[in-house]
Amino acid sequence: MKRSNSLALIGMALLASACTKEGGGTQAYGADPTMPEPQRGLLPSMKIAEPAAWGDQRPTVPKGYTITPIATDLKIPRQTLVLPNGDILVAEGRGGGAAKLKPKDVIAGYIKAQGNTKVKSGNRLSLLRDADGDGVYELKTVFAENLNAPYGLAFANNKLYVANQDELVSFDYQENQTRAGGPPTSIAKLPAEINHHWTKALTVSPDGRFLYVGIGSNSNITERGMEAEVDRALVWQIDAQTGAYKPYATGLRNPTALAMHPQTGQLWAVVNERDELGPDLVPDYLTSVREGGFYGWPYSYWGQNVDTRVKPQDPKKVAAAIKPDYSLGSHVAALGLSFSLPAMGDAYASGVFVGEHGSWNRDKPVGYKVIFVPFADGRPSGQPVDFVTGFRDADGKTRGRPVGVTVDPRGALIVADDLSNTVWRVVRTP
Repeated sequence: MKRSNSLALIGMALLASACTKEGGGTQAYGADPTMPEPQRGLLPSMKIAEPAAWGDQRPTVPKGYTITPIATDLKIPRQTLVLPNGDILVAEGRGGGAAKLKPKDVIAGYIKAQGNTKVKSGNRLSLLRDADGDGVYELKTVFAENLNAPYGLAFANNKLYVANQDELVSFDYQENQTRAGGPPTSIAKLPAEINHHWTKALTVSPDGRFLYVGIGSNSNITERGMEAEVDRALVWQIDAQTGAYKPYATGLRNPTALAMHPQTGQLWAVVNERDELGPDLVPDYLTSVREGGFYGWPYSYWGQNVDTRVKPQDPKKVAAAIKPDYSLGSHVAALGLSFSLPAMGDAYASGVFVGEHGSWNRDKPVGYKVIFVPFADGRPSGQPVDFVTGFRDADGKTRGRPVGVTVDPRGALIVADDLSNTVWRVVRTP
């Protein structure tokens, strides 16, 4: 029997056992979610995405909005950036490759891979252009190539900033150019050893002085030892001119997207929390990021809820842990974050759009959509609202998985879908 078939049979047997123990559970959202008792099993519950083609179907958007694909046949689109002239840059690629520590890691890795695209990593930036403003992006071209799993994108100081999985780089930019004028300039090396969580989220301060890079942990919960977690599970602040960096906030297990509030200038992040404590722990979250703040990982979650798997514990760290601002629900795998603008319509004028890639470690899947979290006075206010859905059907067929979301100031939401390798555009219906 082939090795892959053996893994599948072993995985499914263990999966069946785990699923009967954990069940589906419920989700809690908002500022004060209930923390259920942890559940431990041989394996977490797993329910993979079963890929299917879109065909004539489209994702579902609210009444009064229209969604169209503006680019297809990409090579794993992850994050997007709208440039001042309206062009869209798309970061394409996949990184990582950390060694599996335990048999369950091999099994989980095999199962997760079944729900991902089989397209080879692009390791590039593509540029999309709608020259006449009719919503059809007639130009799709490679802007830069031979990158190393590019993910985070930002624009300031007439430069394009790109967070590869191992390095923050920049390209000089002139308006309307369609290809980089030369190789990128290195700004700072980024932690890349092991790279269990390889994505490097990126945003820039309103004045362009500092760049903020999200760096995920090298394990679920320190299985590789704390020495592997040096400069991990945090946000770096990097001087855009000199490349000098420092930890800005720590204890953030996997900060997968960063954004600045357009009015307050406050840094916000979405963070993917730890696994293997049951279907309803631990909530992935949206939070403001305070300079010098500690957010719990690995010692505790959602404030002072101690994770007893971590040895030795650090009571002082636990006592100092900051509660996140807003629970998005457990295992939704939030990967995209963008603040809205009035051009998106009255109902969505103030708040954030969040791209949820979707769960793999839950018997009843969650995520697989783009949500809107309303804000009032610079803070989350109210329940999340589904904005783009239909990526996954009730029968388990999954046609897309949203990653990055970007608000175009002219009134559109750009959504990167790394399963169908499509970029979608949502606008108000004329």
